[in-house]
Amino acid sequence: MVVLLRSALHGLIHVLQPLLVPTCFVLAWGLMILLFWSIGSALRDALANAKQMHQIPCANCQFFTSSYHLKCPVHPRTALSVEAINCPDYEPTAYRAQDN
Repeated sequence: MVVLLRSALHGLIHVLQPLLVPTCFVLAWGLMILLFWSIGSALRDALANAKQMHQIPCANCQFFTSSYHLKCPVHPRTALSVEAINCPDYEPTAYRAQDN
């Protein structure tokens, strides 16, 4: 019984061996393609997020306090968030001459 099972398994391996090499080759390259695809997708999403965050004008606003407790007295809930991109009360900081 064991000899019969062993010979059947040996014959099956010899039949499948020509198919294993191309199958493993395709699977390995498929995994590499998926890896690079996911890295590219993550980079694209990170760049889009960074571009959106650079549109937030709060740091250049006259009302921005730079305080941890109250960042903006006009709109404290939306300060430094995506909702602040089109803030109707945005006033650019006036140019201040630095004293030497």
